Amino acid sequence: MRKIQVDLSLTFRMPDEGLNVNGILSGLGNSMSKIFFTLVKALCSAVEDSTVEKMKKNEPGRYVKNGHQGKPRKIRTKFGLFSFPLVQLYDKVEGKTIVPLRDSGFFPRYIQYSHDATEAGIGLTIHTSYRVAAKEEGRILRNEFPVPATTLHRHLQEFAEEQCPWPNMKHIPYRFLMVDDMAMRKQEGRGQNLGRGHVRWAIASLGENRPFELVGFWTNQSWEEIRKDLEKRLDYGKLEVLFYDGGAGIEEALLAEGMRPQRCLLHGKRDFPYALYSDGLKKPQQAPFKEKLESIPAFKFNRKSLEQITPKDFPMVKELSEKTMEGFNELLNILEKDKYPKARTYIENLSQQAATFFDCWLKTGEWIPLSTNAIESHFSQIKNRIWSVGKRWSDKGLLNWLKVARNKIFSPEMWDEIWDQYKAINPEIKLVNIGVSWSWS
Repeated sequence: MRKIQVDLSLTFRMPDEGLNVNGILSGLGNSMSKIFFTLVKALCSAVEDSTVEKMKKNEPGRYVKNGHQGKPRKIRTKFGLFSFPLVQLYDKVEGKTIVPLRDSGFFPRYIQYSHDATEAGIGLTIHTSYRVAAKEEGRILRNEFPVPATTLHRHLQEFAEEQCPWPNMKHIPYRFLMVDDMAMRKQEGRGQNLGRGHVRWAIASLGENRPFELVGFWTNQSWEEIRKDLEKRLDYGKLEVLFYDGGAGIEEALLAEGMRPQRCLLHGKRDFPYALYSDGLKKPQQAPFKEKLESIPAFKFNRKSLEQITPKDFPMVKELSEKTMEGFNELLNILEKDKYPKARTYIENLSQQAATFFDCWLKTGEWIPLSTNAIESHFSQIKNRIWSVGKRWSDKGLLNWLKVARNKIFSPEMWDEIWDQYKAINPEIKLVNIGVSWSWS
């Protein structure tokens, strides 16, 4: 490894009066970009001169200088935009102009820059020497880094497929599975609007008081297809409880033998008025039915109240479980089948899926979640981005975006490892000595 000495001369204008350490820190901080760019340009120029000199020495008379590229190479750094005009050589043998630093691989395809900027975006921070595919301060840097959309799409696709595949999770003894979906705007080809589709998610947990982890997301796939994918990557037979919001087809497709369904109680109570409205009941007429549902013991619990229950409360919990089923039966009795068919079917299904948390506690002494808040929390971290970053999405484009976002948002330690590998940093330069002297002038 060679050494290079860079002599840096700095001249500061120092106030005669009133200077304190904050003034020094502030002034030096404002000067760091100039110092940084001076050093970067000096080191790049040194490498370029050395490369050209070596080429001419190896093949005397073959190369002659041919000016610089018309457009300088631009790189976004933590201190701003750095421009470096690349030297061109004319190759007499090949009869063409070449650019030594570009052709030698000195400027790799993906350029490192500030991690701070990645936090402003979605986590997709694929940096090329001519494009930063990141969202900074709410805007895409189209003017500063013009690049065809097809090129950016290809880079994203390559990164997602090469660096962000789903791992095999069969060795993880997950017990709980929670699923949900959300809407997306679809497109294909040259932005053709295909209306709305959906994104479906699954998270899983090792058990009571253990965090839920992302185990899958899919664009416009049926719950049956999702079940097959999860069975390939998870030990599906060990799952004990399926949590969901009551969406159509979920229980039929995902509930395996030995699993119990637990409907989200918040959704169960919130969606009941829609079922009543479908049967012709407007808001004032819905009041007695809604009051009856809210009086059922299961809907009076929350996480805080559950934590106050101890094993000595076993008889009370058993009684509340029984009263919950009684309450559902009473509600079914007043929902006449001929007059309220949709609301009655809704309550019949809800009664079979809403009180699993009672049975689990009576059997194991553990309280399972009462709602799908965990998966909605995961959704909230990217939902707005899906709707604002892209006006419309193709299935493949959104899936690739989600793969990258999964690592950046939900597994930051994995993201750092992947990104360090993908940047392909060769042995980096190391500062071995620094000295400073000063004199008043």
